[in-house]
Amino acid sequence: MPNKNTNKDLFSSLVTAGLGAGIVTSFAVSQGQNPFLALAITGIAAVFAVLFDRSGLI
Repeated sequence: MPNKNTNKDLFSSLVTAGLGAGIVTSFAVSQGQNPFLALAITGIAAVFAVLFDRSGLI
């Protein structure tokens, strides 16, 4: 298993996860999805990504 960078802080994890989810969400909004629903999906995806990262699952 690769050596993970354990010095990464919570804020940088949230920003990285939010940007990744935001790219997909912006495409969904351009296809006609409700922007508020898209923001909720982005937030949930970012929180789960950070939880998985912190728990060592990914």
